[in-house]
Amino acid sequence: MGGERGRLISQEDKSRSVELVKEAMNNGASKSECCNILEISIRTLQRWEKECRGDSRKGALKSIPRKLSEEERQNLIDTACSGEFKDLTPHEIVAILAENRVYIASERTFYRVLNAANMLHHRSNSKPCSKTGKPVELKATGPDQVWCWDITYLRTTVRGLYFYCYMIKDIWTKEIVGWEIHAVEDVDIAAEMFKKLKGKRNLRGVKLHSDNGNPMKGATMIMTLYNLGVLPSYSRPRVSNDNPYIESLFKTMKYTAGYPGHFNDIEHARIWMADFVNWYNTEHRHSAIAYVTPAQRRSGEYKAILERRNVTMEYARLAHPERWGNRIRVWKANEEIYLNPSDETKEKINQKSVA
Repeated sequence: MGGERGRLISQEDKSRSVELVKEAMNNGASKSECCNILEISIRTLQRWEKECRGDSRKGALKSIPRKLSEEERQNLIDTACSGEFKDLTPHEIVAILAENRVYIASERTFYRVLNAANMLHHRSNSKPCSKTGKPVELKATGPDQVWCWDITYLRTTVRGLYFYCYMIKDIWTKEIVGWEIHAVEDVDIAAEMFKKLKGKRNLRGVKLHSDNGNPMKGATMIMTLYNLGVLPSYSRPRVSNDNPYIESLFKTMKYTAGYPGHFNDIEHARIWMADFVNWYNTEHRHSAIAYVTPAQRRSGEYKAILERRNVTMEYARLAHPERWGNRIRVWKANEEIYLNPSDETKEKINQKSVA
């Protein structure tokens, strides 16, 4: 192989040389001895070995000898779509075929080929399940416009026994507008809770969002909301993110200092909850409303509070201008609160935050 430096050596000669070196080394020769005979350096041999392995760069075309032929791919698809297997997963198909002494491909190959043919999710003749669309966007610009509610478990000192906390929250004020604790989860209890609110709040026109539980969608509840003039809205099945405000409230409740974790009896739970609701509504400074309390948000007092903060910041900058940059912090609370905003609304909100 030796010769003038820089001369062209064909790929065939390189591959032949690599094979000869491998054969010689298997018979006891060293790599350096083989390179001396071929009149090449070890580094050159290593480069040729790499070239013979093919182009390993990302995106390079590679020959895959193990790849199924078109006939085999079609046989796989026909098998998966046959009457016996059209409702089964690839794992089930491979298992049943193996029981009958037939092997077409692995489960992974079944998934890959069916996915490429857009047949992974639905192959039977029955109508495919329709996807549940995202809930309608709800917007609140003041109190008692959009509420959300849910039920959460409260552990007791008896293992396996729970109390049920029914809770309603105003998404604009962040206020807990209603709550009850009972030993059972029941649609009649939920309906009665909203009836009690009629004398305290103007419910007509309120949009009420909840999940799809029986207490939320039972016939008694639907009729009660209709009679009260409340407009129901529901989350998608098993999507807790569609009701984030009430889920956030439950987390705050169960992670707050002093939460007992387990309640001795139902009176213990009700007494503790009454104290928590009073604290949450009148003392808790909520981050989503510029650290004012829900009660201050409802009463409108929050506007004067935020204005005093802004005046304080301006005086602080005037006293020591060298400590401030070009911008001064402005305390403000969002006047428009959205539940399940659309993509367009999210884009507008992001643009406002950047500005």
